Amino acid sequence: MTTFLIIYAFLISFASGKSPIVIKGVTELGPQVCPDVTHVSRDGGYSVLLDGHIVWLYDDTECLDSQGKQLSFVSNTAAYVSDPNRNISILQDFGVQAVGKDKKTGETDTAILANTTVATGGWINFSPDEVGFNEKHQGVERVAIWPGTSPTPYSLEQAYLFAPLVYVDSRPRNPSKRYQARGMTLISITTSSSGPAARRQANLIIPGKEVAYGGFSSLLAGSTTAKSQSLRDRDVYLIGSAGAGLQLARAKVGDLTDFSKYTFWDPMHRKFTKASPDSAEKDYRKTYLPGSFSSGTIFYSPYFHTFIMVYYNKFVDSTFRIRFLDLNVPESNDPVWIKRGKCGKGIAAEDVEALVRYGWSSEQELYRSPAGKGGFNYAGVAHPEYWNRQYYARSLYPSGTSASQRQNAWYGSKVVSEKVAGGDGKHLLLSWTSQIKGGFDNGIYEIRLAKVEFGTIPPDSGGEFPSAAVSSSMQTISLASSALSTSATPSGPHTSLPKVSSTWLTSAGSAGRHASSPWGNRYSELSKYFGALVGLLMLLLIWLPRLVI
Repeated sequence: MTTFLIIYAFLISFASGKSPIVIKGVTELGPQVCPDVTHVSRDGGYSVLLDGHIVWLYDDTECLDSQGKQLSFVSNTAAYVSDPNRNISILQDFGVQAVGKDKKTGETDTAILANTTVATGGWINFSPDEVGFNEKHQGVERVAIWPGTSPTPYSLEQAYLFAPLVYVDSRPRNPSKRYQARGMTLISITTSSSGPAARRQANLIIPGKEVAYGGFSSLLAGSTTAKSQSLRDRDVYLIGSAGAGLQLARAKVGDLTDFSKYTFWDPMHRKFTKASPDSAEKDYRKTYLPGSFSSGTIFYSPYFHTFIMVYYNKFVDSTFRIRFLDLNVPESNDPVWIKRGKCGKGIAAEDVEALVRYGWSSEQELYRSPAGKGGFNYAGVAHPEYWNRQYYARSLYPSGTSASQRQNAWYGSKVVSEKVAGGDGKHLLLSWTSQIKGGFDNGIYEIRLAKVEFGTIPPDSGGEFPSAAVSSSMQTISLASSALSTSATPSGPHTSLPKVSSTWLTSAGSAGRHASSPWGNRYSELSKYFGALVGLLMLLLIWLPRLVI
């Protein structure tokens, strides 16, 4: 199977021609800086732009004094970028408290959420049952909530996030059982002058035995079935890592808290069904996107006019890889989803359905990030809100907003000014977790940044896809009547959102971390011109050894 996949990938690359993605250069920007606390070790590092604030989310966060003594430890934290134009590396943390004098320096030690223990959570609070479990086991075993991926905006002021609940055993008899998935929880996020706020919509949405949908990435689409253009009727595409690669689920915004209403992509029959795939599925034919993936970001690129995937795989080589959704390879005979995009006119950010209508390119190496002294890097993701005025889908702007006003501010101008940038999305921010000191119990970590500049798209790549203007119907999606309430303002980093509108995230009544499919996501061009060759090669691979023997 491995040999077949290698040959298949080679043939896809040959059939698809030159890639439109050219890497002009990468500039290392160094580590993030947290001036509000004495010393901090944190991993993860995911982001979202909300209401003019760039919010960063982190997994386990430990604050230390000058001698390395622990001052606080929580399973997640959040921060703003202090001045995203003057210096994108400096953070503003919240919930920072004085915790005494440093014995070595005599200065006041500070820590994030020092009044919050590992048992009670962090920025995202735990449920009473989770607190009870953690208090009972006193850190030897614990439940953690790790953001795991970047949130998805559903308005200019609010975002949602599917975050994994993880059981952590610090002293497992079986090392493979150190981290065990308990499922996915759904979190809504808002901002205020006193910091970002998180509200859990239900304790457990997706059970741990299922694929961790949304844990790799999530995208908000238009509605494919409902006549209404209210937010609750729009589709959400949820991508999760599974046994043989990535799997894909879809649900209405209004049904996100009810896992029974999700549908799942069946690559073999090329449709969404009610049958969820096994989370340990090893069959590439039954996998949305076969391959190795540990962390990443899927987003619409206004530079390439298609969806881009930036990710780390599971081979711990600290290397970012990249793929693009190839609009020149429609995967069916649908009269709408044809070459060069929807009706041949490209795609917009709302056209997430394109993820099942076109094939993904083969992967390219984007950037090998320098590993820290403690070992390999992990949690590599992209942050498309920088150097990009088209971060938000145009349909997220209020009805009546003129076309010229449907753009966000330019962020990161000290690094790349808009005047010389060369267009939205030509530059891309990357981040990863670097291990300053390795170790499960005493590791020290930091988030490091780099900027990628893409080159001019080659004229013979076939990748100069047209830029699709969002349809007039998508420009008038109602956000006020069906989204989470945007009228109230949280009062601090621990304050929950106002009660969720019953027309969107209702209270869930359910018990409910990390090559297009060789057959399900086949390239039409490949099957037309190289199908026979693939078949011949497969026969040779199977029978040649026997003939030699």
